[in-house]
Amino acid sequence: MKQGNSVLGGYADTIFEQMSALARQHQSVNLGQGFPDDPGPEDVRQKAAEYLMTGNNQYPPMLGIPELRQAVAAHNKRFYGLDVDWQSEVMVTSGATEALGDCLFGLIDPGDEVVVLEPLYDSYVPIVRRAGGIPKFVRLEPPSWELPREQLAAAFGPKTKLLLLNSPMNPASKVFTADELAFIAELCVAHDVFAVCDEVYEHITFDGRPHIPLMTFPGMRERTARIGSSGKTFSVTGWKVGYITAAPNVLKPILKSHQFVTFTTPPNLQWGTAHGLRKDDAYFTSLAGDLQAKRDYLAKGLRDIGFDVMDAQGTYFITSDFRPLGFNGTDEDFCRHITVEAGVTAVPISAFYQGQGAPQHFARFCFCKHDATLDAALERLAKHFRR
Repeated sequence: MKQGNSVLGGYADTIFEQMSALARQHQSVNLGQGFPDDPGPEDVRQKAAEYLMTGNNQYPPMLGIPELRQAVAAHNKRFYGLDVDWQSEVMVTSGATEALGDCLFGLIDPGDEVVVLEPLYDSYVPIVRRAGGIPKFVRLEPPSWELPREQLAAAFGPKTKLLLLNSPMNPASKVFTADELAFIAELCVAHDVFAVCDEVYEHITFDGRPHIPLMTFPGMRERTARIGSSGKTFSVTGWKVGYITAAPNVLKPILKSHQFVTFTTPPNLQWGTAHGLRKDDAYFTSLAGDLQAKRDYLAKGLRDIGFDVMDAQGTYFITSDFRPLGFNGTDEDFCRHITVEAGVTAVPISAFYQGQGAPQHFARFCFCKHDATLDAALERLAKHFRR
């Protein structure tokens, strides 16, 4: 028999699927995959449910229902001062991962180079390579996750077509500063490249740190595609509603990709998301505040057990060094060990790097869970490592 696609066929199941399957097998407390225990705001879910029964359930417009596109444009103005034309600069997708695929398939040609920052979300590189792009890796190192400016500048060249940026950054939990973003913007402008910005955690930043879209910097408005997500902003990861903001000349080729991938997204979920984006400031403040409290709680518990816990500036995740516990093995060994022996699941940080030399002694824990879930995980880990 002939084989399937040689690019995608070489990838194993994602580390999230592997670890979640192991967690189910051993009835482990799963702090590996990034989904909340909370069902999401009741009013947002109610609006989606009402629309399902009373609204139009046929194909919505390919760009998305007007109400959501208008809400996305208003959201950009409200939080970031961006003036966005909802009719020509906003598109709805079936999740942020589809949005990433649409952007990469629509903007790069075979042989184009794409600058990506490690550690990175696992879908980035397979999509780049399937589109014919050549990833150019720039590595951020724990525990500081500093932007390596010399290495980043060296990654840009005459074949560079696009920069892929995730801020707040999964799994490093880094929020890029205005100074770092200004440096990145200058490189993009100087080399005349597109920027695709995965900003799904835009409202989940801690300790007063602001999220600043790269699109707001000089020269970036006309070359940036900014991606948001209802899943992270409203704790409804199963809805898979994403949205892209981009100038018309950038959005047009992305739209061409979208029309051949999913074409549309369920209208009732779009309606609920539109309602959510119009919620008052108190909702967005409490989202970050509640998750910051959970971060602090899990971080203290892990430190008390003996982990060396890295600073988490945003997102759902804490990165911890397990070497102080005396475990001799890789991060994948460790995560499998605690799943089977302690009944708690985490994800190895090395899974977010490509090639040789990735860090091998860090595990990522997810804290967007009920307090009882976090308590159970900490109790199990404490019992195991104090034996």
